[in-house]
Amino acid sequence: MKRRHFIHTACTATLAGSAAGALAGCTASAALKSGEIMHTVIFDLKHPVDSPEARKFLDDGYRILTGVPGVRDFQAYRQCSPKNDFQYGFLMKFDDRAAFDAYTAHPLHNRFVRERWETEVTHFQESDFIAL
Repeated sequence: MKRRHFIHTACTATLAGSAAGALAGCTASAALKSGEIMHTVIFDLKHPVDSPEARKFLDDGYRILTGVPGVRDFQAYRQCSPKNDFQYGFLMKFDDRAAFDAYTAHPLHNRFVRERWETEVTHFQESDFIAL
């Protein structure tokens, strides 16, 4: 039931955000182009929210993951909605499936997952998007 509520909330927010962006004159550069992939993950850390340990994880994630060729527009976020139980989010874009696949297989990504993600993230939801 919690997952269904999350999916409903995420879809509603996405649709509302898309409509608001269109009404506000959203530029084409913000939209995904054909073939591009937007990789998102929302997650909780074992560290207290906004603690130095959480900040280090987010900073290291940025530093390490942007070192992987093909990663574009990497962003880290702190959740602020009471409708979502996750604390943080990462978002990044890739030019195409080949770049995304190379990222998932890259040693820097795999090392970050093994040494940091698997030891500091308590639970997460991953989603990947392509343009409609």
